Amino acid sequence: MTNFIPIFPLSLVVYPGEPLNLHIFEPRYKQLIGECHREKRLFGIPAVIDNKMQDFGTLMEIIEVTNVHENGDLDIKTRGQKVFRILEVVREIPDRLYCGAIVNYPRNFESIRADIVEKLMVNVRELHQMLNVSKDFHKPDSDLTSYDLAHHVGLSMQEEYELLNLMDERQRMEYLRRHLARVLPTVAQMEGLKEKIRLNGHFKNLSGFTL
Repeated sequence: MTNFIPIFPLSLVVYPGEPLNLHIFEPRYKQLIGECHREKRLFGIPAVIDNKMQDFGTLMEIIEVTNVHENGDLDIKTRGQKVFRILEVVREIPDRLYCGAIVNYPRNFESIRADIVEKLMVNVRELHQMLNVSKDFHKPDSDLTSYDLAHHVGLSMQEEYELLNLMDERQRMEYLRRHLARVLPTVAQMEGLKEKIRLNGHFKNLSGFTL
């Protein structure tokens, strides 16, 4: 399927199913959001990385306009729907301030065995415990997806975008597994270093070495 969508490029990666709250203040995007809200249309958020708009993004649904400020600024709640790929950017649209794009929607394989997710969650929670982070995903572990986890394992923005490009849940879970396998030893080493620094200067209770 190929179609035209208005686009709202942002320096972030949004995933299908992800809730996103936005404050809209630029005139072009006030127009975009106003039209999409009135006409119940979707819009796209392509990722911008290093000041360059990328080919992949996420189609967004406006859930609610929560506030309209006196100056016309908007506070809105949105939710990601599905991944799109830009085929052509439409920079000029008659009577519109915003841009658009011709996009398609790559086939996305989203199912995976529950035991794979549960095994990955052991490593996710290990990381969070090391970092003293408490995260409630509001779902059983077996129902979690790579999209639920991607923002919570320390990926860079480039890595988050690379994951968005993967169209198979097995590949996405493997990507997260490999990332955690790299990160966990480093974090554990840093925790050991912090503990060593904390103990420096304290009285030490050590057994003598017998010659």
